[in-house]
Amino acid sequence: MSEIGLLYDRIRWDEKALVRAAGKAGLNLKLTDSKTIYLGTLEAKAKLEEELGAVILQRCVSYFRGLHATAVLENSGLQVINPFHVSLTCGNKLFTTSVLARASVPVPKTLVAFTKEGACRALDALSYPAVMKPVVGSWGRLIALIRDRESAQAIIESREEMQNALLQIYYLQEYVNRPPRDIRILVIGEEAVAASYRYSPEGDWRTNVARGGTSEPCPITEELSDLALKAAETVGGGVLAVDCMESPRGILVHEVNSTVEFRGLCSATKADIPGKIIEYAAKVTKR
Repeated sequence: MSEIGLLYDRIRWDEKALVRAAGKAGLNLKLTDSKTIYLGTLEAKAKLEEELGAVILQRCVSYFRGLHATAVLENSGLQVINPFHVSLTCGNKLFTTSVLARASVPVPKTLVAFTKEGACRALDALSYPAVMKPVVGSWGRLIALIRDRESAQAIIESREEMQNALLQIYYLQEYVNRPPRDIRILVIGEEAVAASYRYSPEGDWRTNVARGGTSEPCPITEELSDLALKAAETVGGGVLAVDCMESPRGILVHEVNSTVEFRGLCSATKADIPGKIIEYAAKVTKR
């Protein structure tokens, strides 16, 4: 069997769990630190397979590092989990929401603006409170709950001062009246394998476990499974975390994550997520 590689820039609990799972399955998982390598734009496929593995689990914390490494590896003929087009779409909230909406996957009402004036007008159209997010980012960083026009102007002005072109793409969403939790569903291939409720920590409205949120098991109903599988298929499939919110008009998908951290989900559900990921990667090597 072709070897499976794991490309990383930081070894976390998740990567250690994948190494253990590969060992249990009798597979050699070849680890490569992305910070120590260099790649040509068209390397010999056989050489890369020998050095890195034929199928690569791309686990870089840095979105841009992982994305560009994936582009080069795929260009040389290697298979990457997740593929470039999936990582590109999921790494940008606007791209994700756009493709989901086009596929009739229910999402929060979303507007995008490109200037301070446009953002203020868009927020007036959404009505307050509303949510402003960076189009690229994780762990709930730089997400703002905007309660009125005065606070909107202050936040927008601070972004203008940062001189970061990505922060001046104003991705704006309705504030969804939901319980103090969201739902994360992990999809691997064509299976919704685990789900958890993620609860906001005290004093915060965001549910990210990285910010102190807590996880509890969530039953995977037929509705949740169908919605998660459709969302995953829409962005291109693979190993994906589909994040949803319970709203007065039903379940809404607000994000799909491509490089999934699964420690909290494992703890809450006791599902063998690393084992499932290794099993999926092994199947991909046989295609």
